[in-house]
Order: sequence, then C-alpha cells, then structure tokens
Amino acid sequence: MQYGICNLSIIPLRLEPSDRSELVSQVLYGEFFKVLEQRKFWSRIRLAHDKYEGWIDNKQYVEIDNESYSTLESQTPILSSDLVEFVEDDAKNLFTIPIGSCLNGLSILNHSHDGNVIDKVTPKENLISTAFTYLNSPYLWGGKTPFGIDCSGFTQMVYKLNGYKLLRDASQQATQGQALSFIEESEPGDLAFFDNDEGNIVHVGIIMENNYIIHAHGKVRIDRLDHSGIYNTDRRIHTHKLRVIKKII
Repeated sequence: MQYGICNLSIIPLRLEPSDRSELVSQVLYGEFFKVLEQRKFWSRIRLAHDKYEGWIDNKQYVEIDNESYSTLESQTPILSSDLVEFVEDDAKNLFTIPIGSCLNGLSILNHSHDGNVIDKVTPKENLISTAFTYLNSPYLWGGKTPFGIDCSGFTQMVYKLNGYKLLRDASQQATQGQALSFIEESEPGDLAFFDNDEGNIVHVGIIMENNYIIHAHGKVRIDRLDHSGIYNTDRRIHTHKLRVIKKII
C-alpha cells in the first residue's frame, strides 16, 4: 500500500483519471490518504478523514511512508483557522492555504506556519459562527473552500473546523446522527436534509435559530426553514423539499 499527502493549497479530486472529468471533491493542503491505484499520470486515493475516493494528478501530491501515515492518522487534527494563510518551505517560498487545511504534516513537508490554528473540539454553539465565515461563498460542485463550496462540503467543513466528523456527500451525512420528528425539536447546528422527486437526498443545510437555515445554493446564504422545506426569501418560493432533521452532536 502506498500513501500520500497534499503539498499544495487545493487540488481537484475527480471521478475519473482525466482533467476533463467531474470534480467530486477537493483535497486541501495537508490532507493525507491511501493510494489505492497508481497509473502513469493519475492516482486513485482514499482520504483518511472521511474515506472519500477519487482520482488526483500524480504531480500534485507527495508520497509518504506507512509510518508517517499511521502517525498522522493517530493525531488530533490541527487545522488552519484563518480564511487564507501561508506556509513557507526551506527556500522561503510561500504557499497559500485555505481555512481548514491540515497542519499535522508540516514537518513531513518541511514547511512552517505561524497563523492561527484549531486543534480541539469546540461547543456546538460555535457551529453557526463558523458557518458565517463561508457566507456568500459561491457554490461550486465538489468545492470545500470559501472560494467555491457545495452544500455538503459546507456542512462538512463547518463541522470539521469545530472538531466533528461528517462524511462528504449529503446522502452519506444523512446516515449519521439521530433523526428528529419535528423542526421544533432541533437546535442551532443540527442538519436538515432535502430530497428530490425520486426521494434521493440531494441537499443539506445547517439549522439556525428562529426557523432560519444557512446552506449553499448559488452561494452560501440564509433562508427560512419550515415544515415544507427551504423558503427562498429572494425568489419567494420553496426551493428544497424537507426530508429529515438530524442531530449529529
């Protein structure tokens, strides 16, 4: 088994081994993974923190050994908490990194960092203030940063920055936690899931106080939440049909 770590700010994780293939997620700086299959130009990987799989360009990561991978996996994640920061290599070259980048592998990459970090579980109440960090970020299918993010990438990163683990896709996240019967039972920070006409869960957002929800739809935005679903306050229509409320924490 081979292992790797991302040494660049953000790299695409694709469905197939091609630059033209669908972006299914992103690998942020310092995230590490198992290499499941390696070809001449591409590698199929499985990320350590959420077990998500996809293809990345062989030029966009650094190989590490089994011992380094095991060490990283056993550690409490240390995450960059600044919207944008830098790491510096031995030659004083700077590399930008986005919020949520993993800093546990700095010594492996011979990089240094002196910005703000998060390295512990925080109270559930912090989830909403973290979510506001992404407010107005543009929607990007497969995105995980304030410069482009999808609905489940948004919820995953907000939870991750507070020390909690969520899976990557909305349908996967919906398998976690405890289902609630009514919106009135929910607390700020709980997750609301929404389905399509076929009954497939296709959207997720974070519940706020007073029947509001923050979610990524066009951009990270705040809308009303009722028993039918999300009511878009700009368009004055319901845009998403409520399926289930989940308490993860």
